[in-house]
Amino acid sequence: MASVWDSVVGQDHAIGLLKQLVDSPVHGYLLVGPEGCGKEEAARALAACLVTGSDDPSTNEARLIIEGNYIDVHEVRREGASITAEQAQDLVLLSSRSPVESRMVVIILHDIHFMSENAVVRLLKTFEEPSPQVRFILLTDAVVPLLVTVASRCVNVTFGEVPAALIEERLVAEGVPADVAAAAAVGARGSLDRARLLAGEADYAARRRAFETAPHDLDGTGHRVAQLVANILAQIDAAAAPLEAIFKRELEDLKARIKISGERGSGKKDLEDSQKRRLRKHKTDELRAGLSVMAAVYRDAMSHSHNAHRLGEFAAAVDDIHRTMGRLALNVNEELLLHALFLRLPTVQYADLVG
Repeated sequence: MASVWDSVVGQDHAIGLLKQLVDSPVHGYLLVGPEGCGKEEAARALAACLVTGSDDPSTNEARLIIEGNYIDVHEVRREGASITAEQAQDLVLLSSRSPVESRMVVIILHDIHFMSENAVVRLLKTFEEPSPQVRFILLTDAVVPLLVTVASRCVNVTFGEVPAALIEERLVAEGVPADVAAAAAVGARGSLDRARLLAGEADYAARRRAFETAPHDLDGTGHRVAQLVANILAQIDAAAAPLEAIFKRELEDLKARIKISGERGSGKKDLEDSQKRRLRKHKTDELRAGLSVMAAVYRDAMSHSHNAHRLGEFAAAVDDIHRTMGRLALNVNEELLLHALFLRLPTVQYADLVG
């Protein structure tokens, strides 16, 4: 029998806990896990269960909630770099409203790890003395120090990365060819959303191959490094085409809604900011996945090397690549970062891979 929880993959423990909490509801739920793990889908499913008292996805209320169009379920995203005190005050006012059609108001607040300190202060009183008609579902990638107090006032439900095998299985069930699904599942780094993008991107295998061959093509010259980096970044830019198609549909849907209700409060700026963040994340994820492939090449060379000097070079290269992957979380210039890394990396001869 179909359920609103069916869209959440590989999170049996988290969903089991949420199902129990539906029967004994609390005012605040904190869903913690990496982006693409399914916590957004779980938040909407939870909201549907709280509002309707059922996990039946066929009801009109459940369908509207899952689509993000139900009047008493509000999804709120940050409007800029962080959730500000002003936006937090708007949330406080929103939480004081009475429900229009259902027995409660549900507020789904995204990315609270980007909440400012002043915003946390303003929301704490609401969490401590909640209206009996309001439920908060908070989403965060991690419980950063600033959120410890908020987390202590909510039921915490942890989501992990989705296993590659389950991602592959879901993609195949959605009609993706098995070989494409297998490659996308590996490159998705635990995110079903990213896996779907990769599965719809015809040049993913070629892009992966560019990173795989780069250690063999390095010759110690800046000219060769510039060629390799330019090729890789061009392929990554081209890989954003499926995401940009999604962005176009989102903007068209928004324009249609603006024609009906006007631009004020339409969330246009919020959507534009969200698209910029998602595009940036897509590029960062591509680079991380590709650098992981490069690190695997050097680890393979280590396992075959009988030369102590070369072994040390390859081990240092793996460490250097992982440090570079960590720096991608910062606001860095990816081109300069890759140039510097590739200039430091040793060349892997195909003879290095023969035991």
